[in-house]
Amino acid sequence: MRWLVTGAGGMLGHDVVEELTRRGEEVVGLDRAALDITRSDAVDTAVRDHRPDLVVNCAAYTAVDDAESDEARALQINGDGPRLLARACAAHGARMIHVSTDYVFAGEARTTPYPEDHPTGPRTAYGRTKLAGERAVLEELPGASAIVRTAWLYGVHGANFVRTMIGLEARRDTVDVVDDQRGQPTWSADVAERIADLGVRLGPDAHGVFHATSSGEATWYELAREVFALVGADQDRVRPTSSAAFPRPAPRPAYSALAHRRWQEIGLPLPRDWRSALHEALPRIRKEGPPS
Repeated sequence: MRWLVTGAGGMLGHDVVEELTRRGEEVVGLDRAALDITRSDAVDTAVRDHRPDLVVNCAAYTAVDDAESDEARALQINGDGPRLLARACAAHGARMIHVSTDYVFAGEARTTPYPEDHPTGPRTAYGRTKLAGERAVLEELPGASAIVRTAWLYGVHGANFVRTMIGLEARRDTVDVVDDQRGQPTWSADVAERIADLGVRLGPDAHGVFHATSSGEATWYELAREVFALVGADQDRVRPTSSAAFPRPAPRPAYSALAHRRWQEIGLPLPRDWRSALHEALPRIRKEGPPS
């Protein structure tokens, strides 16, 4: 298969390119400088010239708070861009995997993870624009596309919560972390593996919406304590607080755990527990050092 990965300069995009390369796939990764997915001519040219069998769209406007005052620009990237990519795929005979987010849900559930077919109801500009992208891809490329929703990503490349906690542990005596938001910490390398597995199956029996997050649940406070423990620090230096202590323009979901039924339907195991992934990822993240 020939793969084209957009947003290849980001944390997940970088990992997708690495995973496909490791598997011996023919892959081209394009970062934002190489491909602006909001330009229809550039998108069509990229898909036409590279002739991919499958496009993985990791390009996105991810500044959740900025989107509240810049929704038009966020919609260009998160909504219009995926539509252009899907149209180009349809025109040139390619399939497509589009990466989305837990923010498409209202985040008001309490104990039951959201199934893939649960009604959406975004409460933020970011969530609305990402939902627009999902709908665009499924409309333009029905039967030959998949939406992969993920959340709480951390990884080796770029800034993220886990790397921030590692840095704060070295610089501060104590760290206050919110304990009233619950989700699924997820290693971006695990998501890249899921995307690669899905890509070779994508077709009449494997399309639509999938949730690519780790199993299990945690609050940000619980995740921070686990990070401290893994670096040999005193977990009690992490102190619980509420979201009210860190007011932001965009409300964060109180509960955004996602269910994983679709993987079993296409013959893949459930994702592993978040702690197992973190224990494997942390040495690699520490080796990489702080983000540039």
